[in-house]
Amino acid sequence: MILPLGDAPNPEGTPLITYALILANCAAYILIALPLSAQAPDPNDPALWEYVRLIKQTLPRQAPVEEILSHISEYDLFVFRYGFRPAAPTIVTLFSAMFLHAGFLHLFGNMLFLWIYGDNVEKRMGHLSYLFWYLVTGVAATLFHTLFAPESPLPLIGASGAISGVLGFYFLWFPRNSVRLLFFFFPFFMNVFMVPARIVLGLYLLADNLLPFLITRGAGGGVAHGAHIGGFLAGLVVAWVMDRRGVTGRPPEYRAVSAAVETGETPAQALTRAIAGGDFATAAQAYFALSPDQTRRVLQPEDSLALADWLQQNGHPNAALTVYRRHLRDYPEGPGAAEAHVGAGSVQLDSPNLATSAYQHFLDALDLNPSSDTAARARAGLDAIANRQKLQIGRPRR
Repeated sequence: MILPLGDAPNPEGTPLITYALILANCAAYILIALPLSAQAPDPNDPALWEYVRLIKQTLPRQAPVEEILSHISEYDLFVFRYGFRPAAPTIVTLFSAMFLHAGFLHLFGNMLFLWIYGDNVEKRMGHLSYLFWYLVTGVAATLFHTLFAPESPLPLIGASGAISGVLGFYFLWFPRNSVRLLFFFFPFFMNVFMVPARIVLGLYLLADNLLPFLITRGAGGGVAHGAHIGGFLAGLVVAWVMDRRGVTGRPPEYRAVSAAVETGETPAQALTRAIAGGDFATAAQAYFALSPDQTRRVLQPEDSLALADWLQQNGHPNAALTVYRRHLRDYPEGPGAAEAHVGAGSVQLDSPNLATSAYQHFLDALDLNPSSDTAARARAGLDAIANRQKLQIGRPRR
């Protein structure tokens, strides 16, 4: 058996929405699922006989009605009403289904994954944005599943589609993180290993979901593999769009800039002149007057880094991060790439929401065989992240 225990590094602070979602799911299980599961359904409830009729259609043999009734609880009817049924979709059940679970193990597995992966994603996005995209990717997961079973009368329940969306965000944003996995084969073997997050999540997507989905042709055998795949893909797409905005967007302090100067020069000409004269305040105005595409390799690598460093040192971290990112877009493994990774990481390290994102940049910098000074800065950043960890099991560093 393989059981995930946690990940590293973790952000500082409390992931309020992640904990609230775990609490809501557990409350639904304790207050609704447990008591209703022990309660027999009302034989006069019309929903009971509709449910029995649909169950009979899905069974491989004609089971007696009495036998079917003996296995139905009031919770089954509650799920029938508030789970999402592709053949009878409603807006309410799109959301209510995310908070219902088939049993304790179903709930435990989902909440474990949310607890492990949710905090980093929530910290990166912010509380309200995280809640919004959790729900949106959950809806996307359900609709993706529906594409392959549009006539299914049986309800789909569980938070795994939305949590798969969180995993998609995590996969793109935290590729260098590690996951603690317990390998357990009692009594012969039991040990904990740190495994790269992308390997763990890649196996989750491919081995646990895509292959079974293809083998069963979307039927799933009781597991909504299509919903898991749809949620994961939705998270990946939204994370990619957000990352692209981080490169193409204009920082708040430079959103009002227009044509660079009043001398008739183009922004590119003004930028070149200002950089050559060491006038970085004017250079920044001219740089952000250009469209994102116009900034492609408009600066030599050393000038791009010099502008980003000046912005960081003079109280413009958002603008500095944008320039570092555009440098990496233009020179991903070329001159100054390691320095740009360290610069971007240092900006993120000083942000309360982006410290664990800095971890990715520092490791990327070390992979590029940087100068001794740049390597020392990257290792100092990794040490700073390691020292902030709440749970010191190993050191989350290269």
